[in-house]
Amino acid sequence: MTLRVRKATSEDEASISRICLLTADAGVSATALHDFSELPGLVYAVPYVKFPTTWGFVLEDESTRDVVGYILGSIDTRAYEQYVAEHWWPALAEKYPVEKAVKPADIYYANLLRNMHTAPDSNIAFSPAHLHIDILEAYQKRGWGRRLISVAVQYLITQGLQGVWVGLDPRNEGARNFYKKLQFNAIAGAPDGNQMGLRFADFKLSSGLES
Repeated sequence: MTLRVRKATSEDEASISRICLLTADAGVSATALHDFSELPGLVYAVPYVKFPTTWGFVLEDESTRDVVGYILGSIDTRAYEQYVAEHWWPALAEKYPVEKAVKPADIYYANLLRNMHTAPDSNIAFSPAHLHIDILEAYQKRGWGRRLISVAVQYLITQGLQGVWVGLDPRNEGARNFYKKLQFNAIAGAPDGNQMGLRFADFKLSSGLES
């Protein structure tokens, strides 16, 4: 198995949406939870290969050319939130009316499109940049998550940033442990215990940057 990391493009939309769905239920597949299976990806993945202030890299299996993981984010979370509030959520809210949703997960997302959560001020004070990372189960626990974080850190440093943060699903202890190993820590002043941030100086000191 030979994998490589490359920049994400708009041509990866379907692949990253699929990966998002297959990891959306606290790290496992959410397929059975949805009639509208595209909703997790439309919220948490696809916008990051379409809009200003965003960035992304994908993990590709070179033998099949399949995208099997991604790391996506924004270098300016508040600007990103404003842009998608104007140019993305309204059209999706019209396309997915709450009254057409039956399954609880679809109802949740349909309501979310009408009242999208925004980052706590504590997170923005820590860093304007945030990320999402997901890898298909068959490719996990092989060091590729760390590799994707390394690539993202190197990119964000070139953008003049000193840190990045991530929001966690409180049920996903595996993700929490992964971030802790990479020197992510709870963000001071965050309204819950599910916001973690990485100072790049700590990452270089404790984990190193891969070439």
